[in-house]
Amino acid sequence: MGRAEERRARQRGGRRAAPPTRSSGTPSEGIAPGEGIAPGGRAAARKAAARGKKGAKKGKSGIRRLFTWKKILGAFLGFCLLGIGAFIVMYMMIDVPKGNAAAQKQSNIYKYSDGSPMAREGDTNREIVDLSEVPKPVQHTFVAAENKTFYTDSGVDLKGTARGLLNTLSGKGKQGGSTITQQYVKNFYLDQDQTVTRKLKELVISLKVDRTTSKDKILAGYINTSYYGRGAYGIQAAAQDYYRVDAKDLNVQQGAYLAALLQAPSQYDWAAATPTGKKLVQARWNYVLDNMVGQGWLNKAKRDAMTFPVPKEPKAAPGLEGQKGYFVKLAKQQLEKQLIKQEGITQDEAEARVENSGWTFTLNIDKKKQAQLEKSVKTQLISQLDPKKRSVDKNVQAGAASVDPNTGKIVALYGGEDYTKHFFNNANRTDYQPASTFKPVILAAALENASETQGGKAIGANTIYDGTSKRQVVDSNGNKVGFAPENEDDQDYGKQVTVQTAMDKSINSVFAQMGVDVGMDKVLETATKLGMDTGKLKALPAYTLGTMGASPIQMAGVYATLDNHGKQVTPTIIKSAEQGGTEIQMPDPIGEQVISREAADTVTSVLTGVVDDGTAKVSVAQNPARDGRKVAGKTGTSDDNLSAWFTGYTPDLVTSVGLFGEDYKTHAQSKMYKTAGLPRVNGGGFPAQIWAAYTFGVAGRNTKFDLDTDQGAAVQPSWTPTPSATVSDTPSPSATTKKPSETPSPTPTTSAPVTPTTSAPVTPTTSAPATPDESTTSPANPFDPNGDQ
Repeated sequence: MGRAEERRARQRGGRRAAPPTRSSGTPSEGIAPGEGIAPGGRAAARKAAARGKKGAKKGKSGIRRLFTWKKILGAFLGFCLLGIGAFIVMYMMIDVPKGNAAAQKQSNIYKYSDGSPMAREGDTNREIVDLSEVPKPVQHTFVAAENKTFYTDSGVDLKGTARGLLNTLSGKGKQGGSTITQQYVKNFYLDQDQTVTRKLKELVISLKVDRTTSKDKILAGYINTSYYGRGAYGIQAAAQDYYRVDAKDLNVQQGAYLAALLQAPSQYDWAAATPTGKKLVQARWNYVLDNMVGQGWLNKAKRDAMTFPVPKEPKAAPGLEGQKGYFVKLAKQQLEKQLIKQEGITQDEAEARVENSGWTFTLNIDKKKQAQLEKSVKTQLISQLDPKKRSVDKNVQAGAASVDPNTGKIVALYGGEDYTKHFFNNANRTDYQPASTFKPVILAAALENASETQGGKAIGANTIYDGTSKRQVVDSNGNKVGFAPENEDDQDYGKQVTVQTAMDKSINSVFAQMGVDVGMDKVLETATKLGMDTGKLKALPAYTLGTMGASPIQMAGVYATLDNHGKQVTPTIIKSAEQGGTEIQMPDPIGEQVISREAADTVTSVLTGVVDDGTAKVSVAQNPARDGRKVAGKTGTSDDNLSAWFTGYTPDLVTSVGLFGEDYKTHAQSKMYKTAGLPRVNGGGFPAQIWAAYTFGVAGRNTKFDLDTDQGAAVQPSWTPTPSATVSDTPSPSATTKKPSETPSPTPTTSAPVTPTTSAPVTPTTSAPATPDESTTSPANPFDPNGDQ
């Protein structure tokens, strides 16, 4: 074939096969030398390869054709057009409703456990004022706090609204900002529900309101409809409640506080705020004023000279005198907590939903028990105080909570002398130390974790510890931890005392060492399980003395859990809460088993010894009204006599009573020395006397604890250490200690020094009992004995 013919063949798409002798394979072609290819074989192979490449290219190009940038862009634009169309339809269909926020507010009704009426929380505290009555600088504080672009924006924050919609869809609740116009629309035209529908309506109505309403009218509506806490709606009510002035007389500093308050009314109310809450509201107050300077509404020199305007104390609403106000406040707090958990709303939204919103509460308060508790405080404490004769008597506050351990119901509560005179609920305050009433928690942790002494002996009721006052606590390596607490009156109890005796006499040195033996992390973990709020406490040895904060309600819950054989009890005042015929589902007060029954029952057994042979013997054990009732409990007295406690229980009733030294002018913690003419207030004195007068007046006569344990005073004969001629100088923290499973001998084989005893009258008196009580002795900073927190 000539060259011309070959070219024509190639042009036709073919190629003439070369002679076999010219087509010998080469290694590079993948054909063994000498192996020929049949005529037309090379052309066929090349065609097949070409078809394969073409098919692959065709497949790849098919995917590209499906997801081209043009199609993606088109889909996006189509989606946007669809959204715009839907918004236009929605904009046309949704009208601005009539404002009816005020009409929706209704009184809350409160009833006793038997259904009889207790209180009605009345008309909405609101007074509308014209914007002209609010000083211009005060108006600017609200704009600076919430919406700096208020005077120029279109009434909506699209980014904030989109963020809010996403958070609602994802169940995160309220996050992200809204304009003043949007917040006004929500307050005046809509409600606080966190739903997509409500947020879309808010967006549309806000746009329409901004088009048809002046900015001044919107701002006036906003500050007149917002909730400021303390039951106050609107700036006039807030000005009166927080500063006792009319809105027209507010200054910039006060206005900035009220504007800051709107972010979290409950958390930022100065009268009830935690230390953290006070720091946050001060930071918010500074933020408002700094924004005013930035907007040119406030001179910087004047701003720098401004000081934080501390608000006045709250005024109690009419009809909430006596204990009723404390009941109402606690019930609302517990409902708000449940709404936050159940509906994913914020604290201020929950408070606005509960306040004057037509709720009917039936409380767990038992009228008979409540009357007896109030009578007991009056006869055992208040009647002994003479504020005119002793100024310290003005500074004594009492708080108590009584709980049914089988149901978790708060059947009686004492929050203070009168809600209209003392706003703080002493039964629910957590700013005082529970002191030695915390020691049973340490023992519970030891039993639950099968902890051992450093001598390798299991910790139980008969474990031997060193009761020397100011004994240095040592860790597992024998190193001193820098903590050596003093016993009450610096009393030494010798180097060999049992845990039972240490609980009876409340020996600080024993429980300080026990806490380290168990591990303070495990102690705090057990405290949390039992119902205490340990927050972010570090595992410090000082906490063995109960130097954290706790309330009577919390301590009643802890001891109720012990009484309930280790099943968690969360005290609740709400029996039912319904609105518009719908009852809110409250959590079950009885929870899961948080510590073993044996551990809980062993602690109960040990605590019976405190009553029968220890610091509560005179006021409780020898009380003629006891009538054979079996009682377990623990006294507590904090360092510097700032607080004194008795928390105790019978098989069917748990009550925690606390006395707190509070300066009647400044409300700062104060010492209770010389109260009622006594040297000091001890847990075995007034608190135990109040407890006994109340409990023995209302508790059933179930005289026996159903205990699953072979340890402690309730199941073993009580004994008193006898004097020894000599006491070993060598500490023996675990001498003759037996495992909890073993049955210890009623009479210990170890010798011990004489346990201090004093004579006491058989009948209780209003003066402090002669039985030695205890107090915790904390370092200068009890929260940080080693200076590392």
